[in-house]
Amino acid sequence: MSDRRILIPHLDDVGMCHGANRAMLELAGKGVLTCGSVMVPCPWFPEIAHAFRTRRDLDLGVHLTLTSEWQGYRWRPLSGSSRRGGLVDDEGYMWRNCVLLRRHVDPRAAEEEMRAQIEAALAAGIDVTHLDTHMGAAAVPELVDIYLALGRAYRLPVLLPRSIASYLDVLKLGAVRPEDYRAALESLEAEGAQFVDRFAMTPGVPSAEADAGYRRLVAELPEGVTFLSLHANAPGDIETIVPDRAHWRTDEYRILGDPDFAAFVRGQGIELSGMRALRARLRAREA
Repeated sequence: MSDRRILIPHLDDVGMCHGANRAMLELAGKGVLTCGSVMVPCPWFPEIAHAFRTRRDLDLGVHLTLTSEWQGYRWRPLSGSSRRGGLVDDEGYMWRNCVLLRRHVDPRAAEEEMRAQIEAALAAGIDVTHLDTHMGAAAVPELVDIYLALGRAYRLPVLLPRSIASYLDVLKLGAVRPEDYRAALESLEAEGAQFVDRFAMTPGVPSAEADAGYRRLVAELPEGVTFLSLHANAPGDIETIVPDRAHWRTDEYRILGDPDFAAFVRGQGIELSGMRALRARLRAREA
């Protein structure tokens, strides 16, 4: 653990909808937000891929996607909707949560799908900087070895924090134990590919508490490298997709674009980092 406080403010779910893309394009590099990752199977992925052609500064990874959680807005695997591989439910869409995914998935089908998503992002011209995963799906115990192997194959950092409890306590993966990840974490350390100490996520508080909640999160950051999983969304479409929790995302969009919040972060002595720098460190070590 470093004695410095380093924060990776990361926008998840880019490509999920137009508002998520707007948030990435408007906020990246202009205040606090440094990086994000794309959901390749989602309908608005082509928009962000096209935007990358003129915004080469964007630090974008692949948000490996094996679940589709919303009620009326869903997506299917790139590798096909056959039920044989256990990737889809009775309606032909990805499972709504990780518990159902774990119950049905064939790891070979999951690997094929995740490779297809990475290859599609690369083929679209995105300079992929890292791998992480939607709802933690690629990091469930049944798939975590494949997840790490994909990082090795594509020479990319993979999100799996040293403090695995900080990850497992936030996500809803079903029955998991920290010891299920001991071998995976030890392999990352041995390879010099472990860069993140702790995981934190969008606070998800009422709008009246949002400003204080984000400032408290920053002020209380521990020493070391914290990956902050954010879900900012410009207003306009997220209110239809997830009406009861849209304000979490639109409040976050407003706060991340607020110069006073950026000044507050700097005033806390927080160092900001992105994932492109970690990719460079990984590849320099390999060389």
